[in-house]
Amino acid sequence: MTTTAGTLMSDQTVRSSRPRPTIIDQDGNEVRPASPFSGGSFSFQDLSGNFAAGGGFGGPGQGPNFGGMPFGNLTRAQRFARLDALSKLLDVAFVLPGTNVRYGIDGLIGLIPIVGDLLTTAISLWIVREARSLGAPKHIIARMLGNVALDGVVGLVPFAGDAFDVMFRANMRNMRLLKRWMDKQPRMD
Repeated sequence: MTTTAGTLMSDQTVRSSRPRPTIIDQDGNEVRPASPFSGGSFSFQDLSGNFAAGGGFGGPGQGPNFGGMPFGNLTRAQRFARLDALSKLLDVAFVLPGTNVRYGIDGLIGLIPIVGDLLTTAISLWIVREARSLGAPKHIIARMLGNVALDGVVGLVPFAGDAFDVMFRANMRNMRLLKRWMDKQPRMD
């Protein structure tokens, strides 16, 4: 409790009266701390990635707008970078001390019997889904699904499957496939 001019005020009141620092997003734009759900109804995203009409979510295909930061309007390069970062986190984020062996959270989560392997397979399938939404052709998607299936099935074998996860790196293979295909495509953004 803080006393100011004979009035008792809680620390919360004192903290809330201070001016908030300016929030800057990754593009250098100021983000206003507005409530994301003010003035409208909540809506859910449909399977094609569009948002239903409702208060703070913009029109079809625009995605929600939380305090000036659009989440649905990423360029192809930004979407690819997001997938690449996720695949590196899953497959090569860490180095085994004293060696050059790289592993990711796929190998760590895979140590949890069955549930861990199902979880990492689901994340890998999301990467394939995003590759499809980027426009990857069916033959690339089929190879990516084959990599995920092999990783998921062999990963179910205790310990040997986890060692296979660390060495096979299905997500990194999938990102190489996607990158090779994207490099051959004309620039769209």
